[in-house]
Amino acid sequence: MPTIALLLASNFFMTTAWYWHLKAGAGVPIVRVIAISWGLALIEYCFAVPANRLGYAHGWSASQLKIAQEAISLLVFAGFAAFVLGEPLGWRHAAAFVLIMGAVALLVWK
Repeated sequence: MPTIALLLASNFFMTTAWYWHLKAGAGVPIVRVIAISWGLALIEYCFAVPANRLGYAHGWSASQLKIAQEAISLLVFAGFAAFVLGEPLGWRHAAAFVLIMGAVALLVWK
């Protein structure tokens, strides 16, 4: 569970680093946007690296860690797109998430 919590935090910061400027930073000069995003990415790494080390030490394979990160990334992005960017979520988002969850199950199931 700590691995998942750390991956959630990691993805929150990385999604924010990549997409916050589309709405909140639209008027901010690009050099400043890049600097802010790099700062957020640094925080993201402070969560991602321990998440991967901890997960790997507890028996997760690198592939399992990666597919879990991708699933979490889509979940976090969907929330960010809806609540921060105001973009509606539709059936295609749900279908894509179901397919990704199928990939997670395929890789994790032994």
